[in-house]
Amino acid sequence: MRCVIARYPFDLTKIGVLASMKGVTPELVTGDSVTIGRRRYPVKQVGQVITRQDRRDFTSGEVVRAMTRLGFTCHEQPGTAPVRVLTPLQTASALLGGTASPTM
Repeated sequence: MRCVIARYPFDLTKIGVLASMKGVTPELVTGDSVTIGRRRYPVKQVGQVITRQDRRDFTSGEVVRAMTRLGFTCHEQPGTAPVRVLTPLQTASALLGGTASPTM
């Protein structure tokens, strides 16, 4: 399949991507990712390996589109859990061992 990443054309195949990523240890996923084989890689890492370009030269969207067209499963950036922030009154009450009413 022919695709353009960072204004350069590449002829990519699913088998070629699998071969390129074989033996590559996945980095910590903090953004978009793609499952290749049984491993989940950051898309920027995959793009760097298959294009041999610097990660700043292409966007994650370009790699996601190419990997999706090749039949790989792509995942969006993992969401963060909402954090409950206590009011000063609730914090003081919790430190004193009591419970403060959330509506005062």
